Amino acid sequence: VQLQASGGGLVQAGSSLRLSCTAFGRDFSINEMRWYYQVPGQQRELVASLTYAGYSKYGGSIQGRFTISKDGAKNTWYLQMTSLKPDDTGVYYCNAEVSELTKYDAWGQGTLVTVSS
Repeated sequence: VQLQASGGGLVQAGSSLRLSCTAFGRDFSINEMRWYYQVPGQQRELVASLTYAGYSKYGGSIQGRFTISKDGAKNTWYLQMTSLKPDDTGVYYCNAEVSELTKYDAWGQGTLVTVSS
């Protein structure tokens, strides 16, 4: 499975963005999709996750501002980001636990979000 992330950009504080992550492949299922964000010099931090069963979890810094969702027909997962803050600036990666013949983790290429004050 290949993951393609998109939707990043430069926005002002208080704005919204929607990131997308599309999975490409055949005969696979995504057990869990996760969004991470990373700033230079720091480890990737989990932002949100969504299981196949529909359970979602969010990182503590989100405080209800982001929502993870899925369009199954398009094999696309979204991260709706609202009330963006300069501290949200970073590269956002999607990461999936994939089931094909075996289970493995797949990563998207990352999409840059820059929030100006």
